[in-house]
Amino acid sequence: MLAEEAKKEGLDVEVVPFDDYSLPNKALAAGDIELNAFQHLVFLAQSNTENGTDIVPLAPTTVVPMGLYSKKAERLADLPDGARIAHPNDPANEGRALRLPARARLIELKKGTGLYATADDIAANPHHLRLTPVNAQQTPRLLADVDAAVINDGVATLSGIRAQSALFKDDPHSPDIRPYINVIAARAKDRDNPDYAKVVKLYAGKAVQDEARRTSNGTAVHLDLSAAELAAELARVDRQLKGAS
Repeated sequence: MLAEEAKKEGLDVEVVPFDDYSLPNKALAAGDIELNAFQHLVFLAQSNTENGTDIVPLAPTTVVPMGLYSKKAERLADLPDGARIAHPNDPANEGRALRLPARARLIELKKGTGLYATADDIAANPHHLRLTPVNAQQTPRLLADVDAAVINDGVATLSGIRAQSALFKDDPHSPDIRPYINVIAARAKDRDNPDYAKVVKLYAGKAVQDEARRTSNGTAVHLDLSAAELAAELARVDRQLKGAS
């Protein structure tokens, strides 16, 4: 859809698919692509730190809720004492995944816990949940073996899981979710490229956003934040990352 809209504006946009989250930022830093749009700010901060890159957010694309799903329970209250819950284990998503049952009042995290929470940050677990960290891509496959799983929206969509079936979801409008806003990213030296500004405007347009909602089971939400606001949020995330290291 973006390529079609860009063509109307005289821009030739080629959409390059990747099947590994570790590759788009490396391709961008190497100059193999000019922009990417697949990651949230926490992932971007982690990637810049690990790879020594200087990739910056230009604009938001969407933010999508993370959900707690189950094949064995229809409501949160149906989860048994000692329920086994799988959740993503990568640093960019584990903290968010643990905050989800905390918001659902299933567990309590220590005061002052930052974005990069781990099991060590759980202060109270009154339901004796057995939280099992796994590769994010594995979470849907484990639904038959666990009582519930915290699943990223994109992974859930690809697995045919209806977002409406979640026992609990985070609120995409909450300020706490800002670190997980997905962004259009570019090399820092190219942030003022006028053609990129046109792409940003098209991405925020109705046609592309309608398509984003369609392909996300209607859950994607576009938040209107400036590049400066995103940069400030990325800097805050980066400070937390370095403090957690």
